[in-house]
Amino acid sequence: MPRLVLTVIGDDRSGLVEALANVVTAHGGNWERSQMTELAGKFAGIVVVSVPSERVDELTGSLRELDGLLEVSAHPGAEAPPPAPAREHRTLTIDLVGNDHPGIVHDVSAVLARHGLSIVTIETTTREAPMAGGRLFEAHVVVSIPHGTEVAEIRADLERLATELLVDLDVSEQ
Repeated sequence: MPRLVLTVIGDDRSGLVEALANVVTAHGGNWERSQMTELAGKFAGIVVVSVPSERVDELTGSLRELDGLLEVSAHPGAEAPPPAPAREHRTLTIDLVGNDHPGIVHDVSAVLARHGLSIVTIETTTREAPMAGGRLFEAHVVVSIPHGTEVAEIRADLERLATELLVDLDVSEQ
């Protein structure tokens, strides 16, 4: 069964997920996976749906009915879920907190790219610093570590970066 990756964005208000789910269900689609959130007054997300092949065009056409409520784009996805990662693949979890300033995500992702690591998930936020004033930046990053990759080198590079950026860093391997 074909899978579609839907990207959605709209002004945040109640009923948006229901409206999208109604269109998917009305066309025989199955909501498989999603990540959605409110960001700066907008509701944004990514949804993976599977739909019978004979109804793909019908579903994608019907998504236009949501115009004015949600902007939805449909992209073809892999027909079958990817195989589960092999046991030799491990993950590295990186938690970072520090004063907010431009370039933190760039600097962290550059270290990960240099080591050939793939980001599985990244969640970032900013919030008021309770005692010091200003804003704090927080990141939670999970990366896949290929077999044979030396974690100590990655950890050392991330710790050097944390010192340069003046942020607290916690790195743990699973």
